[in-house]
Amino acid sequence: MGAFYKLRVWRKAHALALLTYKITAAYPKTETYGLTSQMRRSAVSVMTNIAEGCGRNRDRELSRFLGIALGSLTELESLTLLSKSLGVCNKEATGELLELIRPLSKMLARLRTSLAEG
Repeated sequence: MGAFYKLRVWRKAHALALLTYKITAAYPKTETYGLTSQMRRSAVSVMTNIAEGCGRNRDRELSRFLGIALGSLTELESLTLLSKSLGVCNKEATGELLELIRPLSKMLARLRTSLAEG
């Protein structure tokens, strides 16, 4: 696949990781090793798995890594909702994250499907 950073899906994942870091920076210090760390790792996992899959130069491998990215993205969505329920993340920040997560999930799923068909 080649240059992962040229892919729109990777750029969206990169933007999500940046936003996740920005939002979790305001989380309470008591969550440094809890939600903050887990959300950041999930967000970074999405973009790095896309990149790693592209580096494999095989559609089957890329599809496998996109599946892992999708799992990490679902984890991030779940943690975002938990953060909101716990009152750690306000409604606006939750909305910002979900506005990136949900379309990215669809993009990853479509890309995986197109690889399977191709």
